[in-house]
Amino acid sequence: MPQFQPFVMERMMSKFEKAVDYNLSESGVHPLTLKELFQDDPEGLSGLHSLEMDYAHANGIPELRQNIAALYPGTGPENILVTVGAIEANYDILWGLLASGDQAAVMLPNYMQIWGLAKNLGLDLKTFSLNERNGWALDFKELEEAVTSKTKLIAVCNPNNPTGYILKNEEMEAIIEAARWSGAWILADEVYAGAERLAEAQTLSFYGMYDKVLAVGSLSKAYGLPGLRIGWAVGPAGVIDELWARHEYLTLSATMLSNHLAAYALSPRVRPRIIERTRRYIRRGYPVLEQWMKEQGDILSGTPPQAAAIAFVKYNLDINSTQLVERLREEKKVLIVPGDHFGLDHFVRISYGQPHEYLKPALGRISEWLKEMRTK
Repeated sequence: MPQFQPFVMERMMSKFEKAVDYNLSESGVHPLTLKELFQDDPEGLSGLHSLEMDYAHANGIPELRQNIAALYPGTGPENILVTVGAIEANYDILWGLLASGDQAAVMLPNYMQIWGLAKNLGLDLKTFSLNERNGWALDFKELEEAVTSKTKLIAVCNPNNPTGYILKNEEMEAIIEAARWSGAWILADEVYAGAERLAEAQTLSFYGMYDKVLAVGSLSKAYGLPGLRIGWAVGPAGVIDELWARHEYLTLSATMLSNHLAAYALSPRVRPRIIERTRRYIRRGYPVLEQWMKEQGDILSGTPPQAAAIAFVKYNLDINSTQLVERLREEKKVLIVPGDHFGLDHFVRISYGQPHEYLKPALGRISEWLKEMRTK
């Protein structure tokens, strides 16, 4: 086989997330049930009984694309492509916009799909960082160095995975100015928008701030519906049509049932309730994690996340992060994500968007392991 860069985090999760007692590697909140989704509308659920399991519209059923478009002022259904998860939207964008040898600048840390795809597609990869010493703020100097006259795409994740950091307006403007100077597209992974821990307003989208933006969203993180496998790309109609052509090679369409459930979830009546539920899990879960971190003494530290149901936690132990995670999984049956998967050793990513009756005993097992490590 040709040389291939695996998606190491997803490889690990695919192999082990169903084989542990407690999975704190997931980056969304506890998923909804169908009963919970339709809690105010049992007739809506029963109405799905007559839905024919045909192919859906390849680019997404009109109602779903209309509901997504309503989240992005100035757009219509023609600006939306529904994909099988945000992961497909990202792939379609790189496939559609870039060729081998093209230059891309990628924010780090990040959901490392874009980084890995850049390797596999033979792109000229540049990176710029969020600075941990400055609370994960954008490193303006690194951005300036990473974006050149040859840059064709700048990839960002906002709110950020794994740090939960939300870019400030001046940081977004710096990225836009860099893109405008180079003529690059911005690929804005915004799947955590709506999952804010502190702010009531939803995180501002890059879409509409610059004419060469492709924004990516999903029902997996801010909506607690990862099993629907519904994502989307938002962009200029002509570019969306080109991505749609790639989509037909890759997945053709998402399922009819997922399209209809997603359209219902994103309807003006239902969506606010789901966002409120997500934020409730995040806002109730973080104090549990925060108190637990304090109880570990000087071993754990971290910048509180502004959004998402994950914390990027620094640890003060003499062990590599991948080794730590493997031992924790094998010895305590708890799964978290090593910082190595984001290029940052001595960090781990821990999910806290779970019910307390799940989160607390999971953290308790990690405490047991840390105590055993301290006494050796």
